[in-house]
Amino acid sequence: MQSVEFPLKGEYIELCNLLKLAGVADSGGRGKTLVAEGRVTVDGQPESRKTAKIRVGQVVECLGVRIAVVGL
Repeated sequence: MQSVEFPLKGEYIELCNLLKLAGVADSGGRGKTLVAEGRVTVDGQPESRKTAKIRVGQVVECLGVRIAVVGL
């Protein structure tokens, strides 16, 4: 599994935008589709909310990529 660290500038980032900015999805729309298809987990649990607020310390997994959200 590929691991990526994503430095978060604000308080949170919406899940679909995180997938796009981390390079897992080529667009926000594709990120929303991945979430709707049940292909995304947050902290090991399936996540179905496309705009779930992801904060520092959380881990998102999708399509064999593990995204650790870290603070700046």
